[in-house]
Amino acid sequence: MFPNDRRYTKEHEWVKVEGDSATVGITDFAQKELGDIVFVELPEIGREVALAEVLGTIESVKAVSELYAPVSGTITAVNALLNDAPETINRDAHEAGWICKLKLAKPGELNELMDAAAYRAIAGS
Repeated sequence: MFPNDRRYTKEHEWVKVEGDSATVGITDFAQKELGDIVFVELPEIGREVALAEVLGTIESVKAVSELYAPVSGTITAVNALLNDAPETINRDAHEAGWICKLKLAKPGELNELMDAAAYRAIAGS
């Protein structure tokens, strides 16, 4: 349920690293807890973010939740598909429902994140 090629935060974000680029999203567990997602506030391309800084928000029929940066970096891309189809996160949280990409500023921060096994333990799956 949680891909092994990513690192996870206790706030239920995931990060997949390829070189110095990191793709960020929320976990399948998080999207299930939120329910039907109706809006995603995406971060601005070019914005520099620090670890744990708010990137944007995700609004569902139940609540509005903040999205936190799992690592520090500069936003290089956003998933514009989510502007018209935010429910993509409900359908495919770990692939098509990615939220943004960033260029890593401090790769060492990845060592503070959980692997899939540790995340499964806190997500109860």
